[in-house]
Amino acid sequence: MGKLSGFMTKKYLFVVAIIVINSISSLAQDVSNRAEVSGPDKGTLFIVGGGRMSERLVKNFIALAGGNDAPIVVIPTAAGASSYGERSLAFLKRRGATNVTLLHTTDKKIADTDEFVTPLKTAKAVWFGGGRQWRLVDAYKGTKTERMFWKILERGGVIGGSSAGATIQGSYLARGDTKNNQIMMGDHEEGFGFLKNVAIDQHVLARNRQFDMFSILKNKPELLGLGIDEGTAVIVQGDKLVVRGASYVVVYDGSFWSREGSRLKNLPEKKSQFYFLRRGNRYDLKKRKIIPRRRRN
Repeated sequence: MGKLSGFMTKKYLFVVAIIVINSISSLAQDVSNRAEVSGPDKGTLFIVGGGRMSERLVKNFIALAGGNDAPIVVIPTAAGASSYGERSLAFLKRRGATNVTLLHTTDKKIADTDEFVTPLKTAKAVWFGGGRQWRLVDAYKGTKTERMFWKILERGGVIGGSSAGATIQGSYLARGDTKNNQIMMGDHEEGFGFLKNVAIDQHVLARNRQFDMFSILKNKPELLGLGIDEGTAVIVQGDKLVVRGASYVVVYDGSFWSREGSRLKNLPEKKSQFYFLRRGNRYDLKKRKIIPRRRRN
């Protein structure tokens, strides 16, 4: 009986060791498949999921830019019109911004000239409007204009945008197909990359898009996916993200988080998991983990 008991104990320990080794191996593989995510070294990203922005959100953007007198450049090119007027600036001017300039072209040759980028040389902030994100790529990618966007961040400025102006800020261009906006991996796949190794979707809950991101992550599992709902913003400084606005941000980082824990939940497999962040929640992009709120004494 003693020998049998000893044999069973060794067998049990062997099985446990195999399980632990497999778990560690699986975890290491998951981590190795992840590309490093990072925000810009300097400056601020203000990324809105589309829809109507509250006055509070708009004023927050203006304040980050430096206040009502700060020079702000609005780029409405994603909307697809041949020309734009004062209407494109109204959402900022109604909230007190007094130094707002419109900048637009669809010609990369023009976007690559010193004359065109002149307003960007002194700008404290840029705002990309909504529409189709691939139009911003066709007009500005690889030009002096795009390089000036980075200069604004290097000066401590702000890059903001809503809808298409949100997605363009990621490195992978979700819904970048010229045929329609339902193709997640299309004929344009590279954004401006202010957020490195991130794919950004918008209008997520308002349009029931919360499962669409998996079309990208199935093929590019190394990416971090962010889905931002309407009227909601993520503000990124360095590698830290904070949520502002009325609705939710969906995080696709291969894990699950809930305020009430997950021990009793029946969760899907890791590659199918996502979770929600709301106003005030903070997230560490590099660690791909939510930052716990500090408890008040």
